[in-house]
Amino acid sequence: MDPSNGLNRPLDIVPHTEVKMKDRGQWSNKMEFVLSVAGEIIGLGNVWRFPYLCYKNGGGAFFIPYLIFLFTCGIPVFFLEISLGQFTSEGGITCWRKISPLFEGIGYATQVIVALLNFYYIIVLAWGIFYLSFSFSWNLPWASCNNTWNTDACVEFQRRNESNDQSYLENATSPVIEFWERRVLRISSGIEEIGTLHWDLVLCLLLAWVLCYFCIWKGVKSTGKVVYFTATFPYVMLLILLIRGVTLPGASRGIQFYLYPDLGRLADPQVWMDAGTQIFFSYAICLGCLTALGSYNKYNNNCYRDSLALCFLNSGTSFIAGFAIFSILGFMSYEQNVPISEVAESGPGLAFIAYPRAVSMMPISPLWACFFFIMIVLLGLDSQFVCVESLVTAMVDMYPTFFRQKNRRELLILAVAVVSFLVGLIMLTEGGMYVFQLFDYYAASGMCLLFVAIFETVCIAWIYGANRFYDNIEDMIGYRPGPYIKYCWLFFTPATCFVSHLPSTFYLPSKMMTSTGVDASRCNSKRLVADAFVESF
Repeated sequence: MDPSNGLNRPLDIVPHTEVKMKDRGQWSNKMEFVLSVAGEIIGLGNVWRFPYLCYKNGGGAFFIPYLIFLFTCGIPVFFLEISLGQFTSEGGITCWRKISPLFEGIGYATQVIVALLNFYYIIVLAWGIFYLSFSFSWNLPWASCNNTWNTDACVEFQRRNESNDQSYLENATSPVIEFWERRVLRISSGIEEIGTLHWDLVLCLLLAWVLCYFCIWKGVKSTGKVVYFTATFPYVMLLILLIRGVTLPGASRGIQFYLYPDLGRLADPQVWMDAGTQIFFSYAICLGCLTALGSYNKYNNNCYRDSLALCFLNSGTSFIAGFAIFSILGFMSYEQNVPISEVAESGPGLAFIAYPRAVSMMPISPLWACFFFIMIVLLGLDSQFVCVESLVTAMVDMYPTFFRQKNRRELLILAVAVVSFLVGLIMLTEGGMYVFQLFDYYAASGMCLLFVAIFETVCIAWIYGANRFYDNIEDMIGYRPGPYIKYCWLFFTPATCFVSHLPSTFYLPSKMMTSTGVDASRCNSKRLVADAFVESF
C-alpha cells in the first residue's frame, strides 16, 4: 500500500517535461563569418556612392577626410560591435542589456533603423531585378526611342551629335531617362497622387523577398552556405567590368576626374559630412547587424584580426570600384564629346541611368548589362538578408524560450518578410518614389547613425569601462589590442561624431526640395523628382 494515498496502488505521477529549446547556432567555420560580414558591408554604396563622392568632393583630396573618419570612427566602432556580439553571444538588443541595462535603448534604436531599412532598401533590388529581366534582349529597351512609353522629346544618343537645333536638344530627353521615369517608376506629379500599383514591380519585389527568406530561413546554417556565392560572385562581376572599362577609349579621362585632387574642397564642411556618412553606411555600423553576426562566433575567435581585415577589404573594394565605374563614365564622355560632369551620377542615378546608358553604347551590350545588374542584385541581396537576420536575431534573443522551439524562428522570419513586403508596396505605386525618398532621407540618415555611435562608445568606454572591455577581449582572443582603439572609444570617436552631428541641429530642407525652394512633392515637373532622387544618394 502506498502510504501517500492510503490505497493499494501507487500514485500515477506525471513527470514535468521541459520543452527543449533549439541551439542558438554558430558559424561552421571562420570563412562563413567573414563572408557574411563582407556581404553585409560591401554593398551598393561601394559601387555607386563612393566613386561619385570622390569626384564630387575633390577627387583624391576626399581620401583625407575619408581616412580620418575611417580610423577615428569606422574601424573602432566596427570592432566594438563585432567583439560585443562575440563576447555576449546576444543580438542587437540583449547585448546592451548585459553590458548596461540603462543603455538598452541603444539596441532598440538600432533595430528600429534596421526595420525601416528592411521596408525600403529591398525596393532597389526590385528595380535591379526588373532591369535584369530586360537585359536578356538583344535590343535593350533603354537604348532606343521607338517604345510605347517614349515621348516625342526622346532623342537617341547617336542622333544628338547629328542635330544642330540647340533649342531642340535642350528640351530633349534620352531614352534611358524615359525608360526610368515612364516605364519603371511611371511617376505621378506629387506624393498626394499615390496612384495604382505597378504589378510587374510587385512581382520583382516578391521575388526579392523569396530569395531573402530562403537565404536565412535556417539561421546561420543556411546563411553561412549562401554567402559563399552571394559575397564572392559580385567580385567576379566587378573584375570583369573593371577589365572591360579600362580597355575602353576615354577610360583615362574618367579615371583622371576620379582621382585628381582638389585640396580647396576640404574647406567645405559638406565634404567632411559626406565622408562621415559614407563610412557609417558602408561599414553598416550602428545597425546591430555586426553585433548579430559576431554573436554566432566561437568565443575564442580572433575578432580583432577579422575586423581589421574586413575594414581594409571594404575600403579597398570601394577604391577599386571607382576605377570600374569612372572608366565607363570616361568612355561615355569620350563617345558623346561632353564633360565628365554631364555623365557622372550618384546612387540609383548611376545604376539605373548612367550605367545602362553606357552599356548600350558598347558592343554586345546585353552581356554587359546582365553582368552589371547581376552584380547589383547580389550586392543588395547580401545586405538585405543580413539586415533581416539582425532584426530576427534580436527578437529571438529577447524571447528565446518562445522562438527557439520547433519552427517558430522560421515563422518569425516569414512574418517579418510579409510585413515588410506589404509596407514596401506603397513605394511601387505611381507616387511611390516620393515615399521612398522620405524613408531614405529621414528613416536611416547618417545623422541617426552618428547619434547612436556616440551612445555606443560612451556606454562601453565610460559606463562599462574601456579597460574592463579590453580585459574581456583579451579573455577571448588571448591578447590585448593596442591602446589606439581604446582611446578612440574614450575620446576621438564620440568627439568626431558629435562635431559631425552638429550641422543636423540646424534646419535643412528635405532632399525633395529643389534649389529654388520648390517642394518637389508638390511640383508638377517629374524631372525635378528624378533629379532630386539622384541627388539624394
